[in-house]
Amino acid sequence: MKTFYNLLLLLIVPAVSLAQDTTVLKKQVLAVRDAELKGHYEVITAHTYPKLILAVGGNDKMTAVIKQSMEMLKAQGYTITSIDFGSPGKFYKAGTEIHCLIPERIVMTSSNGRLVNNGNQLAVSKDGGKFWYFLDINRSTYAVIPKLFPNFNKNLVIPEPTQPGFE
Repeated sequence: MKTFYNLLLLLIVPAVSLAQDTTVLKKQVLAVRDAELKGHYEVITAHTYPKLILAVGGNDKMTAVIKQSMEMLKAQGYTITSIDFGSPGKFYKAGTEIHCLIPERIVMTSSNGRLVNNGNQLAVSKDGGKFWYFLDINRSTYAVIPKLFPNFNKNLVIPEPTQPGFE
């Protein structure tokens, strides 16, 4: 009987460790959204996956790249009017990290109308779900996922990014 309980414990502990409460994840992704809408680019950088920051050249350069991208959108006549998130998906163990997809809908307005982008954020935690990093899954990031995440769990299927469209 003792063997049965030990076996049961071995099977349950890994499942419980990934049965994360999504409250912290939702709070942090909404904080990043608010920072993006308000132009607080340092907050976005703080929640950007560290390997991506290193690839860009550090925190200051990452913040500058984010700011430049937002200024480029503005110069082209686009204004982000809303960023909404769906419910976080299933949590996946990937080496020492936890990964999760969060559906995202970004609406921008311009003189041509409303441009809508439906996509996903890849949420990554290195500390069991206390702090989350985010990676917008777009054409360029989709291609580098194997390089950024060598232990990526293949069971987490990331849909290929779609092109934004006018409504």
